[in-house]
Amino acid sequence: MHETLRPIYERVLSRNPGETEFHQAVREVLESIGPAVDKHPEYAQAKIVERICEPERQVIFRVPWEDDDGGIHINRGFRVEFNSVLGPFKGGLRFHPSVLLGTVKFLGFEQVFKNALTGLPIGGGKGGSDFDPRGRSDREIMRFCQSFMLELYRHIGEHTDVPAGDMGVGGRELGYLFGQYKRITNRYESGVLTGKGLIYGGAQVRREATGYGSAFFVQEMLRVRGESFEGKDVVVSGSGNVAIYTIEKVHEMGGRVVACSDSDGYVHHPDGVDLDLLKEVKEVRRERIAAYAEKASGATLVEGGSIWDVPCQVALPSATQNELDADGARALVRNGCLAVGEGANMPTTPEAVRVLHEAGVAFGPGKAANAGGVAASALEMQQNASRDSWTFEHSEARLRDIMIDIHARCHRTAEEYGSPGNYVAGANIAGYARVAEAMLALGLI
Repeated sequence: MHETLRPIYERVLSRNPGETEFHQAVREVLESIGPAVDKHPEYAQAKIVERICEPERQVIFRVPWEDDDGGIHINRGFRVEFNSVLGPFKGGLRFHPSVLLGTVKFLGFEQVFKNALTGLPIGGGKGGSDFDPRGRSDREIMRFCQSFMLELYRHIGEHTDVPAGDMGVGGRELGYLFGQYKRITNRYESGVLTGKGLIYGGAQVRREATGYGSAFFVQEMLRVRGESFEGKDVVVSGSGNVAIYTIEKVHEMGGRVVACSDSDGYVHHPDGVDLDLLKEVKEVRRERIAAYAEKASGATLVEGGSIWDVPCQVALPSATQNELDADGARALVRNGCLAVGEGANMPTTPEAVRVLHEAGVAFGPGKAANAGGVAASALEMQQNASRDSWTFEHSEARLRDIMIDIHARCHRTAEEYGSPGNYVAGANIAGYARVAEAMLALGLI
């Protein structure tokens, strides 16, 4: 780490004790941007790094709700509005028992750089709750979402902060949240949430965007190496929204996804994942991955193992943070993996990233590779603002162009700052420089 950045990192540690994921996200950025610090001393003079590491606003609130049996539950809600220098705060809501303030801060910090890389006018934020939607009825989820929005509505707006979905927050939850917002405010403010249903202001390709975008980015990483997805075995961790639509686009590009997973284990399907069956199991029946293995001929369920032991040429971690560790990375390298693209937020540990870089594996960090979701959200905001609706084909073409541009920006910046092929450095420096220039322009705020 650059000598002028180390004291800043130590201050982050002391001011945010116990928030290990946030510490990891900050460290990853600070270890990359040293060359930009040397090239732009005006950033240091304006304390840009210190200001980026401190959220503009952190909101924590109580969420009381009643279950179907009349039991009372108390959850905790969060919204961290990290940086709005490029536009309204933009980032998803996550409903999962693992959500703590440090989780939300790490995601929000990553979002600042990810959103900057898109080139679109959006700032970075994140939110959520430690509520677990698994096993809850639709009515229980509705009551929770309504209680959650009863506080959140004070802090959001189409020109202020625009949440979207994330883990545990899909179309059902967003519908309940938007309905409560409309009820409270008496405004049909479509642009206040993204990821909405098509019938009430949503946009084509939003559901598919993170997965499609990840595939587009990795295809570009392969292209500059003279490769493509065509004929390659691919492993995609997870089996939620991101994983499903990553698999869909990889198959369209000629790749063969041979494994996917959930928290119970992973399925190895050498003939290629049956996407229609996977969608039925996960999106319709909302069952575990074991149900897929029972129905799919030739598929094997592995409980408790590592999906990264499955031989592949491309790996796309698309489930959750820190799922790909150093041992998993070594297994990928041993089996001839050429490229890894993060479909989830920070799913690869720092040690695993080092293993991949040392082995010459192309590595696409999440703030670049999974920026398709927020890019499509910004396109949804555009359509809401103009009361317009685009076709699927037009929306997908816009998404593809944005992801190709993000790859080009990262690739070009890495070369410019002396780290050719290092997409971590390229993404961090490019995102940091765009935010820093805007912060200089707006003054000390």
